[in-house]
Parts: sequence; C-alpha cells; structure tokens
Amino acid sequence: MRYTANQTLHLLGGCLRLYSYVVARDYGFAPNPFGGTCTLCCCKPNIRRVANIGDWVIGTGSAERQRSGRLVYAMTVTEAMSFDQYWQNPRFALKKPNLKGSKKQAFGDNIYSRPAGVEGWQQMDSHHSLPDGRPNAANIVNDTRVNRVLISQDFVYFGGQGPTIPALFRDFDGTDICARRNHKSVFPEGMIQQFIAWIRGLNEAGYCGEPLDWSRTA
Repeated sequence: MRYTANQTLHLLGGCLRLYSYVVARDYGFAPNPFGGTCTLCCCKPNIRRVANIGDWVIGTGSAERQRSGRLVYAMTVTEAMSFDQYWQNPRFALKKPNLKGSKKQAFGDNIYSRPAGVEGWQQMDSHHSLPDGRPNAANIVNDTRVNRVLISQDFVYFGGQGPTIPALFRDFDGTDICARRNHKSVFPEGMIQQFIAWIRGLNEAGYCGEPLDWSRTA
C-alpha cells in the first residue's frame, strides 16, 4: 500500500507527521526491512507510541560511522499492532530470528511473546538477548514499555548505501530534518511534503542495500 503526500494528509485530517531519528546501530534489526515489510518492533518506544497510520518515519546515518546526513530508510506507517498480534500473525513468522540461518534470519525482530501460564514477556534468543542467549532484561524493559509494532508496506531501505540528504532539508527555514539525540517530529508542513517528494523521486522502493553494520558480523 502506497500513499501520496496528499492522500496521507487526507487520511490524517490534514495533520501529516514525520518522525526522524539517527540509526545508531544498523544491523537490519531495528528497523527490520526483510520479508516485504519494514517493521519497527524494538527500540524507539517513543516513536512507536505516537506514530499513526500514514505518518512517516525516517532513519538517518550515524556521525560515529561517518554516515551523518545520509538516509538509511524511510517508511510510511501502514499498520500497527501489539507484540502478541505480531508474534501470532503468520505473515511475520519469517521475522522470528534463527541465529543459525542467514543474516536476514538472524536479525529477525519478532522476538516477544507471552505464552499462557508464563509470567511476563518471553524474549527469543536474538540480537537483543545476551551473548549466551539468555534474555536481556534491560532490552526487554525498553522494548516492551510500549506494546506496539509499526509496520510498513511502503518503504525504502538503503542501509549503508543511502543517499546524501539534500542541503535544502538540512536547513529549511532553520530546521534540520536530521535528529541528533532522541527523535524530532516538529517540521514545517512544506518541508515534509518536499522531503516526501524527494524520496519518491529517487524511484527506489523496498530493500535496496545491506545494513551498514553487517560488515561487523562477517
């Protein structure tokens, strides 16, 4: 499903929102761009809490990795669901991690469930568990404090091969599209629409490049 900027504005009653943050660790886990959908299941709980259907979420490169000012990914939120719904939905079974499989399988983000009779969230052996496979309590707390997964069928993911964001969007009437810490979501409406038009103009969609940090797992 693909929305134009005007269609998105109509869906939201004229209130188009864009959330921008820095992808500090790009392993294809958060976001997870595999299996035909881009999902934000772990990390960024504040964005997962408030982003609505039709909103845009973008991730930009890390200065620490010399990727500042580059686009890692952009997605329109086309669905949102709870962790339990995500876990139980057969559409997302391939996003359950298999650490003995391919890299795409190893960095699956569908890692949380609450089986009947078991107290609390269960975390699969995954990118967010401890090195020995035991649950990582800190990640469980951070990830599950917002019980909501953002899903997109309308996205572009460049990973470590993302384009440089044009200077226009680094200083649009004094506003920079790129965040530094946490996230940014207050932008002029004209800036958002022009930025979406720029993304559409790239004529790229879906998974277009490997995660930057896969080089660390080779």
